[in-house]
Amino acid sequence: MSVIEIYGENRFPEHTKVREACRGIVIKNGNILLSYEVKSDQYFIPGGGVENTESLEECAVREISEETGFLTKCAEGFLTINEYYEEWLFISHYFVCDIIGETERKLTKREAEAGLTPAFIPFKDALKVFSKHGDYAPTDEMKRGAYLREYKALLKFEELYGEIK
Repeated sequence: MSVIEIYGENRFPEHTKVREACRGIVIKNGNILLSYEVKSDQYFIPGGGVENTESLEECAVREISEETGFLTKCAEGFLTINEYYEEWLFISHYFVCDIIGETERKLTKREAEAGLTPAFIPFKDALKVFSKHGDYAPTDEMKRGAYLREYKALLKFEELYGEIK
């Protein structure tokens, strides 16, 4: 499994807090499944924080189903991205996932208020969206960091699995 390190300019010399999350790459007919926040006009690769004693694969499957309503199975893990911002280390594990069914979405209050909805968009369009991470540096550091993370993940996915058409 590949590892990518991202160091924010605002990182502290040592991190004192850690958040571990899992995200799933789901490709269908050349399109990638993303979570889209209508209110903030922001895309994400579906995923979220590891809970209690669940495995990383279980976390990815749960988060994808909660956010998008698609049941998936993890084919394989291919990437971990470690991000260092202020006192935090954010760890994101990425899995290639396949859709095996559908279920009811279970959004958090924040996700519902943000208008989180599933969206299939062409893989190349997702790369373009996330490639604009630098545009957000002056106004939205969180969006800049999230888009940088997702951009690096998609580039690594394409490097390992080939061009998505």
